[in-house]
Amino acid sequence: MSGHIHIVGGGLAGLSAAVELAGAGERVTVYEAGPACGGRARSYVDKHLGCRIDNGNHLLLSGNRAVNRYLGLIGAQDTLTGPSRPVFPFIDLADRARWTLDLSRGKVPLWVLSRRRRVPGMRLGELRSLMRLMEAAPDIVVSDCLMPGALSSRLLEPFAISVLNTMPDVGSAALLGAVVRESLAQGGRHCLPRFPQDGLSESFVDPALSHLALMKAQVQTGVRISAVEAGDGRVTMLRATGQDIAIGPGDAVIMATPAPVAASLLEGQLPGFSAPDQFEAIVNAHFAMPYVPVATGALAQARFIGLVGGISEWVFIKGHILSVTVSAANRYAAYDTDALARTIWGEVRAALDPALTMALPVDMPPMRIVREKRATFAATPAQDRLRPATRTMLPNLMLAGDWTETGLPATIEGAIRSGVAAAQAVRQRHGA
Repeated sequence: MSGHIHIVGGGLAGLSAAVELAGAGERVTVYEAGPACGGRARSYVDKHLGCRIDNGNHLLLSGNRAVNRYLGLIGAQDTLTGPSRPVFPFIDLADRARWTLDLSRGKVPLWVLSRRRRVPGMRLGELRSLMRLMEAAPDIVVSDCLMPGALSSRLLEPFAISVLNTMPDVGSAALLGAVVRESLAQGGRHCLPRFPQDGLSESFVDPALSHLALMKAQVQTGVRISAVEAGDGRVTMLRATGQDIAIGPGDAVIMATPAPVAASLLEGQLPGFSAPDQFEAIVNAHFAMPYVPVATGALAQARFIGLVGGISEWVFIKGHILSVTVSAANRYAAYDTDALARTIWGEVRAALDPALTMALPVDMPPMRIVREKRATFAATPAQDRLRPATRTMLPNLMLAGDWTETGLPATIEGAIRSGVAAAQAVRQRHGA
């Protein structure tokens, strides 16, 4: 319909842009530097554990509208699973207190009136913290909005760390408030926990690649774009190992790489370009059990549990794999891997043993620690100001990625929205 659209990067931002454009009849090619697409949301076979695992854990919500639309387009809407109610089991490792946050389905937060359904020890006045977050100015940090009490210490602070991948004393309240507006403020129907039934690739990547092949789009893996050249006010060339890719007057480029890669490629070619340059790590620990743990109570329905007061934050039961997420993990960078794994395993046993029909072994099973050093940009007010818009000063160059100006933290929802925005910008430029 228009020209050739070149998408640099095969993560979820690039794939979502490709799905949008190929479905509209556009000629699309995706260039992925690695051997497989998916970026930070993919699955792979771990030889040490002898099974397939996700490179990270992502807890989605039923209200993630861009995720739902993307999965619908690629025919994968039935690949997510989760509890039928908006329930979130928790344990406080400090005093071993257990509770299940059981949200009301509608917008009226009736759950706060029930001691059985809310955070133990919270006072109703603490709910003002949520209003402060939703009304926060761009320069306000999360901790400035939180009232002291159980709601903050047992829910909002852990929630902030998980969503922002940044500590509350420096994390952007405005970004967290945006998530609150689209989840808690909309009621439990928008907060049903969702996660892949099989794996991240099986839900988000493989169906997208099959869909793109059906739409005659090209996806080239192992192709690293090493330079971007511009002239006459537009991108004119992409240079890759062994090939030069000419960009014609009617063509367009969507840069959907991680922020550091985009900054390197566009240096000197895009005046005024800015991007986040500080990052936070995420640590994931995967433990291979000799049997499939059988849960009871709320854990049986949710298949995950939130941990407060320790290193671990979330534990997911994925068949015979127990998978643990540790966010804002720069603070644990100096920890020895084995010592970190032993600490996490102790927390997993404390969290799960009383909720399983069979106790976990004292000795740590085979495990894999995955450290993603630049998992997300540091979601601080200063870094948020560096996020660029979709459109650039070069009319045929668009930007996509969870680090761009999506209004959300670096999440799967934000990444997919950025790809959709880039695709819409390309089509608008071509008058479609």
